[in-house]
Amino acid sequence: MRPSSLDLSGIESEVRDELDTKYAARELSLKNSRPIIRNSANAIRALHRGEPALARELMDEVRGLISEAEAGIEGHWDIYHAGFFYDAVKEYAEAELTAALVAHAPLPSPSDLGIHAVPYLKGLGEAVGELRRRLLDQLRKGDLAGAEATFGDMEAVHDLLTSLDYPDGMTSGLRRTTDVARSLIERSRADLTTTIVQERLRAQLEG
Repeated sequence: MRPSSLDLSGIESEVRDELDTKYAARELSLKNSRPIIRNSANAIRALHRGEPALARELMDEVRGLISEAEAGIEGHWDIYHAGFFYDAVKEYAEAELTAALVAHAPLPSPSDLGIHAVPYLKGLGEAVGELRRRLLDQLRKGDLAGAEATFGDMEAVHDLLTSLDYPDGMTSGLRRTTDVARSLIERSRADLTTTIVQERLRAQLEG
């Protein structure tokens, strides 16, 4: 059998260069995703403990990890949307948005955080769960005014999410996140209403 005269060495070199670069970018984003998720979760826990300075320190570390990974992903955005890094960025968004909501500060935009709209919106939807936790803490402390303000923020977030009627293929399952947020809001409405009624009855009895 006559050996082939086809020379594929140039093609092999070109595709290896591209794939080696993509692989390195993938490995870096995978490595950074773990501390991004961990530190974002720790930042949210710090916020609930009333430690905003620690939360800010953790979120700043996360922002650096995201920037480092994105520098390698440049030109390989399929890695960004592959799943694991996308989810890590969503966790960062949730931490930043929870921090703003807890502080009653204006919410940073996606461009303020330097992230894409979809992980931002999913992080915003999941921040509703953190607001529910805050609302329950406020009810336990007897802070009805604070709980009502928190509930109003939950509803405002849900209103925004429901107004964005785009196909799930574009929004990576945002509709499910919105549905979960709605169920948390309804449970919170019931908890808040029950507490308000109980407080009114207590006040009447004391009167």
